[in-house]
Amino acid sequence: MKSIREIFKVGFGPSSSHTIGPVRAARFYLNKHPEALRFRVTLYGSLAATGRGHGTDIAIRKEAGDRNVEIVFKDEETLPRHPNGMLFEMMSSAGKVLDQWIVFGVGGGDLEDDGSVLPAQPDVYDIGTMNDLLTWCRTNGRTFWEYVEICEGRDIWDFLAEIWATMQQTIRNGLANEGVLPGDLHVPRKASAYNMKAQMSSGSVRAKGLLYSYALAVAEENAAGGKVVVAPTCGSSGVLPAALYVARENNHIPEPRMLRGLAVAGLIGNIVKTNGSISGAKVGCQGEIGTACAMAAGAVAYLYGGTPAQIEYAAEMGIEHYLGLTCDPVGGYVQIPCIERNAFAADNAHECAVYAMFSDGAHKISFDNVVLTMLETGRDMQAAYRETSQGGLARTWTPLK
Repeated sequence: MKSIREIFKVGFGPSSSHTIGPVRAARFYLNKHPEALRFRVTLYGSLAATGRGHGTDIAIRKEAGDRNVEIVFKDEETLPRHPNGMLFEMMSSAGKVLDQWIVFGVGGGDLEDDGSVLPAQPDVYDIGTMNDLLTWCRTNGRTFWEYVEICEGRDIWDFLAEIWATMQQTIRNGLANEGVLPGDLHVPRKASAYNMKAQMSSGSVRAKGLLYSYALAVAEENAAGGKVVVAPTCGSSGVLPAALYVARENNHIPEPRMLRGLAVAGLIGNIVKTNGSISGAKVGCQGEIGTACAMAAGAVAYLYGGTPAQIEYAAEMGIEHYLGLTCDPVGGYVQIPCIERNAFAADNAHECAVYAMFSDGAHKISFDNVVLTMLETGRDMQAAYRETSQGGLARTWTPLK
């Protein structure tokens, strides 16, 4: 498996696949041809279908600067390998194609090509499944974060400290900002109001309200194009920060332990990414919200003193109960139903962790089994329900009067 640095990225929303990924691809290609002034970028499949709502064309043009860039949308055509395909072409002043590059956004802002442009990413982990990881933990008397430190080196904690600081700042930004989100849906921000109502409440209502407000804060910042941590995608970026933020507030958890919780979450997300998918265009929202819930559930279980078996159980439940979840953003915006899903997934993650802590970690369905099932479910899912905005709520939604 690759480094968990590839799970956690800092970027600007609203979509890791539609903004962060294409911008990274444009940067790689433009750096390869610094002398060229004219380009054409063709977007295919799911990337084209929701590219306008996600601002893909705007993001690419911003990265291109003064260069002349033509954007072509081909949402009815899908390239082999992945639904989020891009063709970059360098053009002469007369319009002749001088060079071309096909690249795919495979989820979480990650890119794949034939090896001609993108630098190869080395494997960092020699274990790639949860079952093997649990065996390693039992054999060595260690837990998940220790495996991360062994494989990544001690400088991983500096990286995770920056990630955690950014997550917290995004929450603060989201709670401070109010108004209407960009786009034709005119969705109002709710995080600030939810937080104030929670502050004036007590007991379980207060606890739930605060958790919701933190998840909404990040999801709304993402929808507005703000700075977020991809965890594991932009569309699901509110789940893990909210769950961690609440766990720290309620239990006064020290900073080093919080960073270890992040390492646990990153390792869980890495296993899903390696053996399944975190791409909504490939497997639906189960790969985004489901993975984020699993990451958050496992991290919180660790923070609460969970054993490796209890952490695995929490993560397994976190993704299991999102199997089959469609990716159907209304209007192509990462707003409806995406923002609410972040809030409920953060809550579900906490409940999965608590449930697992009442057990001894023993259960009948393994995390690896659920990841495989998620991948197979995504393959069986019609393309209309995989981030194309052609099915589900995206098709049936009408404004309330």
